Amino acid sequence: SELIRGFLLSGMPCPSSCPPGLLALMAPGLALMATFSLPSQAGDRRALPVEKTSGVRGRTLILLDVNTKSPVRIISENFLSLQLDPSIIHDGWLDFLSSRRLVTLARGLAPAFLRFAGKRTDFLQFHNVKNPAKSRGGPGPDYYLKNYEDDIVRSDIALDKQKGCKIAQHPDIMLELQREKAAQMHLVLLKEQFSNTYSNLTLTARSLDKLYNFADCSGLHLIFALNALRRNPNNSWNSSNALSLLKYSASKKYNISWELGNEPNNYRTLMGRSVNGSQLGKDYVQLRSLLQLIRTYSKANLYGPNIGRPRKNVIALLEGFMKVAGSTVDAVTWQHYYIDGRVAKVTDFLKTRLLDTLSDQIRKIQKVVNTYTPGKKIWLEGVGATSAGGMNNLSDSYAAGFLWLNTLGLLASQGIDVVVRHSFLDHGHNHLVDQNFNPLPDYWLSLLYKRLIGPKVLAIHVAGLQRKPRPGRVIRDKLRIYAHCTSYHNHNYVRGSITLYIINLHRSRKKIKLAGTLRDKIVHQYLLQPYGKDGLHSKLVQLNGQPLAMVDDGTLPELKPRPLRAGRTLVIPPLTMSFYVVKNVNALACRYR
Repeated sequence: SELIRGFLLSGMPCPSSCPPGLLALMAPGLALMATFSLPSQAGDRRALPVEKTSGVRGRTLILLDVNTKSPVRIISENFLSLQLDPSIIHDGWLDFLSSRRLVTLARGLAPAFLRFAGKRTDFLQFHNVKNPAKSRGGPGPDYYLKNYEDDIVRSDIALDKQKGCKIAQHPDIMLELQREKAAQMHLVLLKEQFSNTYSNLTLTARSLDKLYNFADCSGLHLIFALNALRRNPNNSWNSSNALSLLKYSASKKYNISWELGNEPNNYRTLMGRSVNGSQLGKDYVQLRSLLQLIRTYSKANLYGPNIGRPRKNVIALLEGFMKVAGSTVDAVTWQHYYIDGRVAKVTDFLKTRLLDTLSDQIRKIQKVVNTYTPGKKIWLEGVGATSAGGMNNLSDSYAAGFLWLNTLGLLASQGIDVVVRHSFLDHGHNHLVDQNFNPLPDYWLSLLYKRLIGPKVLAIHVAGLQRKPRPGRVIRDKLRIYAHCTSYHNHNYVRGSITLYIINLHRSRKKIKLAGTLRDKIVHQYLLQPYGKDGLHSKLVQLNGQPLAMVDDGTLPELKPRPLRAGRTLVIPPLTMSFYVVKNVNALACRYR
């Protein structure tokens, strides 16, 4: 057998030699071509070639080791965070954030930030009116069917009577009517999005109370993006409405961090007037001064400028902003969507070139930030598999998880401090939770990540053994492996344990032998696969062969691992995502927080 040169995924060289005994495991073979039915796009399935082997012939054995002495990166405890789009005001879902089921699902992903922002951020107006709830009589025979708005008021009355965390139990008929309302509003919102003409949104004091209650009950820290398109005649930011919101939030002692605007590079398209980087920087300096005048927010965090994809004009905007306000913000933010949701197909999520498009963006952003404020934290906000709200049965399916998990691994390995997923609920088909309040595949993937992955990123080195390396079939392209210290919050594992997470985009299974410090350790497997007949299109998943679903509105299921005996080779099924906790490694990098 021939030894493929060891290649590095996280910046460390391959060992100088591989254990010679492993060579005996390999034998010459012929890779046979077979076909299987793989969904190619929504409503279409076609046969694609698959690598298939017989016995051990033609297989590849991968040797994997991890540097356990020190982490290469340390990211935020809130690394995986969430976003809610202001469109939930428009379509009514904001009134349902007090649902016990939604709060339970959000709590599962804590600790995290909850960013309230999106395309409609710069059309949001705050009105300090409470709209006090008034009783309109008790329920009659068809009360919920005929009095939907009354029922919202009735729910608010019940919430007002609660102290502390306010939780509601909404009747099924009420949720059904809300889904009908949201479906009608979705068409309106899509028309606005595709025409780039947005109507103004009003956020009342009561609505802000509901938003903050959801974040607080869920253990999430709220980040609120203020409207940046309120402009004075000289194009400077008009802060009058923002000041009203800040004063109200301070009177309630709400613990909030702040941003200003969303994708400022698109302002000319939205409003016919542009705001350059220098002016935006001055606006942020003005906001910082405003925060310092309000005791509650004198030390509040401020993030921005949340630019779009770093093309040439966007980089110029960022440079102008950093010159003026680089020291004003606590982290520099940008956002990224991989593909246009209107033309996406399932095979897009399997393309390694697509997975790698983010790397170039990271380098561009880091270059600018390090030029003006070396060491400043960088966040990726508003990330999603697809733009334009996504596509049903694609961006909300199992297949989209390949992009999401690789995004998490790539960003952590590159030192990006926080990634904000757009959206937790309701925004098109990129969400983690659907309108029946059922978790989608990316939710379960995120939950596993939160339970198993700690903030310390470890360097790995991998070597592959193969009989005849074939041009264009490089194993590292389609097998993505990342390593972290296991989460300190997971009390099932002692400190010093390591968690691997692996994406196998190959259409054949791959075998990994743990070497070095990982050799002969007990491993716990968490294998996530699609559940049901829809395959990669499935919105249901199984963990180690068991379907995942909520136990009840207040209880998430136990995530049970499959123990593997010490020294066993890891077998990674085709087109899957998996986590492996290597127990009792006693890794020096992972012993202490």
